[in-house]
This record gives sequence, C-alpha cells and structure tokens, in this order.
Amino acid sequence: MGAQGCAMIAGRLRCCQRRDAIPGLRCGRGDRYGCGAMRMLAWLPGEDAAREGAGDAVGVAAAVMFAGFLGFGALAADTGLSVGAALFSTVAIWALPGQLVLAEMSAAGATWVAILPAVMLVNARFLPMTVSLMPLLRAPGTRRVHLYLTAQLVAMTGWAVAMRRCPELKPEDRLPYYLGFAIACWFASLVGTGAGYYFAHAFPPLLKLGLVFLSPLYFFVMLACEVRQRAWLLAMAAGALLAPGFHLVSPEWSILTSGLAGGTLAFLVIRASGAGDA
Repeated sequence: MGAQGCAMIAGRLRCCQRRDAIPGLRCGRGDRYGCGAMRMLAWLPGEDAAREGAGDAVGVAAAVMFAGFLGFGALAADTGLSVGAALFSTVAIWALPGQLVLAEMSAAGATWVAILPAVMLVNARFLPMTVSLMPLLRAPGTRRVHLYLTAQLVAMTGWAVAMRRCPELKPEDRLPYYLGFAIACWFASLVGTGAGYYFAHAFPPLLKLGLVFLSPLYFFVMLACEVRQRAWLLAMAAGALLAPGFHLVSPEWSILTSGLAGGTLAFLVIRASGAGDA
C-alpha cells in the first residue's frame, strides 16, 4: 500500500467525516458512489465512532500491519504454502507467530492434527488480552454474540490502542471504535499478505524476516511509551534483564518464562515496598 496509498485512504476517510458526507454516505463531491471503507462500517450502531477508529488506524498502525504481513506473504510463498491458504490464515488466525508456525510446519510435512494445537499454543497470549479487553468494550445492551465476533479481531496493536483510547470514549462508542480500528488493520494485513506472496521474489531473505518482526517491535514501542506506573516499568525492565538467562536454559520457553518471572518479581518488589498503588 505504501505511504501514498495510506494518504489516499486517509483523505477518503476525512472526506466522509464532513457534515455533508453523512446522509447517504456521500463524498465531498456530492456524488452517491460513497466511500467503500465507510460502507463496510455503516452497519455498526456507532458509525461515527467506527469511522474514528478506522481513521486512527489508517497511518502508522495500518502501515506496520501491512509491512509485517507483506513479509509473511513472502515467507509463505517460499515455504510452498498456497496463496489461498496464506490469505485464509490471515482471515482466520491474524497473528504472525501462529501463521509462521502454520507455514513452517506445513513445509515440514506436519499433519493438521499437529499444526492446530501448535498454533493454538502460540496464540494463547491472546487469552489474557481478550479477558482484559472485553469488559472494557461491553456496554449496557451489548449482545454477547457481538463480543464473541470481536474476540476474533483481537490483536496486539488493537489491544494496546483500545486499552489506552477506549476509557476516554463513551461506553456505547467503545465497541464500534475498536471494530473500526481492527477492521482497517485487518484489511491492511490481508492486502499485505497477498502482495507479499506475489512479490516474494523481489525481497531478500533478511528483509522478509525483518518485516515480520516489525509488528511486535511496534507493539513494544507502544507499550513503552504508555508506561505510566512504576510497577509496569519495573516489570518490563525485569523481564528484559531475565530474558537472556532464560534463553540459555530453554530457548523455546524463554519469552514466556521471562515475562512471567519479570512480572512476578515486579509485583513482589512493589508489594514489599508498600507502594501497591504506584
């Protein structure tokens, strides 16, 4: 999509935000063909909030998601995964680590009986994210089926943005805002997967891997910038310091164990210092 494409989409979104664009989903020119992005979000009860979420996604967030899945699409082509399977994995899984496991295990000849639990275990990190996010998005009158469908769109970037942005919104606008943001990022990921697959030959191997790791790096920077409490800062620092040692003991479990140990250590230190509300 690139910077020019993101700018064009952002212009269309700003066009739809004008007062005269709301009736009939018209654009600023007055014609009735409307904006495709807004048509996708028009079914939401809080259309204005959904439009705001999509507008916040278009830019750095969508560009990072596009770049990360551009790398995945290229790696999927190298491993022999079909373009249909690569695109379907983005639709159904939408998590780069799990999709990389899918591609690598498929290339190794593993059966679906082995691939499915492996992908589920890799994506288990979304369980605490979902548990913490759903109460924030739920408003009086929200149907449970809508929350179940929204859980499928939980991703690292969307979760981080929602935890920061949604408390500032009215309860009834939080779910539409998140869906607008997530759908825009999901669409950018889908386009990136297809583009990466068909242009895989144009990327050096190191660039493909670098693009894949761009999304988690962006997530880390977002979290670091949002640290406001001493406990959070201590947990991140402790996990980072402990990670090399855990990697030497068990590379496969190093991220999980260092995060768990760092968070536990931060909790114990803050509790012992009597600053639990820090």
